[in-house]
Amino acid sequence: MSENELPEAPVEELDELDEDDRLRPEFVRAVLDAVEAGDDEGARALVEPLHPADIADLFELTPQEDRTALARAVTDLLDADVFAEMNDYVREDLIDALEPHEVADIASELDTDDAVAIIEDMDEDGQRAVLRAMEPDDRAAIEEALSYPEESAGRLMQRDLVAVPEHWTVGDVITYLRKQEDLTTDFWEVFVVDPGHRPIGTCALSWILRTPHWVPVGDVMSREQTLIPVDMDQEEVALRFQKYALISAAVTDGSGRLVGMITVDDVVHIIQQEAGEDVLRLSGAGDGDINEPIRLTVKTRLTWLVVNLATAMFASSVVKMFESTIATFALLAVLMPIVSGMGGNAGTQTLAVVVRAIATNQLTSSNTRWMVFRELRIAAANGVMLGLLIGTGTFLIFGRADLAVVIGSAMVINNLTAGLAGVLVPVTLDRFSVDPAVSSAVFVTTLTDTMGFFSFLGLATLWGLHG
Repeated sequence: MSENELPEAPVEELDELDEDDRLRPEFVRAVLDAVEAGDDEGARALVEPLHPADIADLFELTPQEDRTALARAVTDLLDADVFAEMNDYVREDLIDALEPHEVADIASELDTDDAVAIIEDMDEDGQRAVLRAMEPDDRAAIEEALSYPEESAGRLMQRDLVAVPEHWTVGDVITYLRKQEDLTTDFWEVFVVDPGHRPIGTCALSWILRTPHWVPVGDVMSREQTLIPVDMDQEEVALRFQKYALISAAVTDGSGRLVGMITVDDVVHIIQQEAGEDVLRLSGAGDGDINEPIRLTVKTRLTWLVVNLATAMFASSVVKMFESTIATFALLAVLMPIVSGMGGNAGTQTLAVVVRAIATNQLTSSNTRWMVFRELRIAAANGVMLGLLIGTGTFLIFGRADLAVVIGSAMVINNLTAGLAGVLVPVTLDRFSVDPAVSSAVFVTTLTDTMGFFSFLGLATLWGLHG
């Protein structure tokens, strides 16, 4: 280098993640700017250091109209691990842009459960085209998984596992694990099976590593295990993992044969998904995914908004019954929304607790009566306190003791209604195999609105309140 030449300034490194391990907005913008400028090499250089989960996040943060261009720029980085981490709607967009053989190559690199997640959302023609492009063994495994009900253990399980006979020694197992190159890489225990391939126990890898080679597997295995039927709903699977602190579990078919395993990493995703679904269903917001197509979101939300409109009209018909009472004392119209609104809030609180208890099997037929009386006691205590507060406030503001007594009494009645409805509505729906998270809120708010208006205006009429 000559004396007149200056060293090149080092290229300023751009931090990809913030302190919460989320992609920085300026990093996302830099990648999209490079793609927009046609600098695929620059975009790839920025994306290459990212973890597959962060690459999936990058596509989720990219506007829909720019995702195809981004995919072309970093196509060699879009491996199976990235697609496994990707949001369902975003993944569908990218899969639709790929050729069947490309989708088949990605699915072949994935565990069966992840491959099924990609293929199950395609239309029938697309599924057939992808399956035809796959190797026979992979195709057979995915076709079998697709034959099980959606959101069942059969869809969730992995086919790749390690199973050994009881008569082997620990040394036999270690030799087998070392020699088999095509074994699954992610497992924490070895399943022990009888001659009919039915699971009879499990042996943790830590036990295998610490046990002398000559010891039979049957002497160190645990015969107590939690077996998952292949048709069990994924929510029930998650509850079993949570209850028994499982890391993995064997999945069995109708004859008791071992057909797969489910691991805790899949269950964590299910717990998160199911919890989010229940919360969103309570509000009638559908999937609540920001990548969900607008038309589908509008359809889902509008359906429940129309139902709510119908129930609101029913509640307003109760108000009309007391039209003459309101006409003689217009102040009632000002105060009655307070009673119905507070009842609705109390009912929602109870409903949230009860729906969660049903979902986690804390509330069953054996303790329903206890739950009803528990919530009634809570509702009575809250109702009395709120009744005293609203009654005192009404007296101080309007100087009417009779009005204070009426609104305080109505508050107690409606809180009791809210507590009772918050338990009985979801329990009843669950007994009839209707998801309480979807339908309960409409019925509970209808009951609290109706009883709020009826109790307040009814008591005002009986008391003979007038202006």
